[in-house]
Amino acid sequence: MLQLLVYASMQIPVGLMVDRYGSRTVLTVAVSVVSLGQAGFALAGDYPTALIARALVGVGDAMTFICVLRLVTSWFPRRQVPLVSQLTGNLGQLGALAAAAPMTWALGEFGWTRSYLASAVAGVAMLLVLRLVLHDSPEQVHRRGVPMSARALSRSLAASWEQPGTRLGLWIHFSTPFSPALLGLLWGFPFLVSGEHRSEATAGVLISLLFLTNLAYGPLLGWLVGRHPWHRSTVGLAIIAAMASVWAMVLLWPGDAPLWLLVVLILVVGAGGPGSMVGFDVARTSNPDHRTASASGIINVGGFTSSLLVIVAVGVVLDLATPGGQGSYPPEAFRWALAVQYAFWAFGTVQIVRYRRQVRRLTGRDQVAGGSTMVEFKPSGS
Repeated sequence: MLQLLVYASMQIPVGLMVDRYGSRTVLTVAVSVVSLGQAGFALAGDYPTALIARALVGVGDAMTFICVLRLVTSWFPRRQVPLVSQLTGNLGQLGALAAAAPMTWALGEFGWTRSYLASAVAGVAMLLVLRLVLHDSPEQVHRRGVPMSARALSRSLAASWEQPGTRLGLWIHFSTPFSPALLGLLWGFPFLVSGEHRSEATAGVLISLLFLTNLAYGPLLGWLVGRHPWHRSTVGLAIIAAMASVWAMVLLWPGDAPLWLLVVLILVVGAGGPGSMVGFDVARTSNPDHRTASASGIINVGGFTSSLLVIVAVGVVLDLATPGGQGSYPPEAFRWALAVQYAFWAFGTVQIVRYRRQVRRLTGRDQVAGGSTMVEFKPSGS
């Protein structure tokens, strides 16, 4: 949770850094900080030191994804950017999955210190590869922004925020990923075992299916958004409506939901993670190139903030709805707790509809289809 909190809080500063110094430089810092955090985690002799090391990993992790999005924008044609961005997200998840088994084996064979030191050394090797092969664009090794004072940075960030497309992207990213996050990160397994009385093996298979479904939706949504950019917010609203509908069926089902319905739940909720990526594409076409990273940073705060809030809210309601506040949670407690998602969906939907109206007033269908950026938004009185 600490690492996720650090990740979310770093997004806007990182976006400004990428716009100013370029992806290559910021990624260099990111890999260095992650490697330092892993080494500190390996050698930590007490809990506070371990927390500091984990925070460093979160800082380095926070610098990575926005850099990659900026690289995709610089290296690929505009119409291909949504698909390549989704494939990039998929590769990141596959990388996490591929690293899990070797790390588990290393912890058992070599122990904590050696395993995490080996991870830090791997980071140093990756840093060397990065410096040798990565360029910010096909034409430039380093793509720098214009040096700006603190006041100019503040104005640039405010300009990104004033764009209705940035806010539309933020609320799409806020509203779509928290449901798969709460299932995959914390509450899915206890909900399936204690709330739906499924075996641990069945629960494990369903959670694994959530991950595989996420991978399958990425390329599909990337292709769809690339072909129909005018309907990006409609895609987000459709995903929210589908998740809310299937959750209603599960939570209102008398007794335990049948296995087929739980499978449908996983298949539908799996679209939430890739659906959140649509928000970044809205930001890309709503801001000039020199502000795309800072706009992406604003948007990336949305999904991580909503996920953290929903996960915590579910835990609070579970405690309140459990008699005595101790022991395993009863099915009724899960029904009330997981229903808190509807408050977040309702709020996010209102905001999406609000800002998509503003975006469509500012931007023509043909302009969006051609990959052009939105006209600069001027607040009233400016």
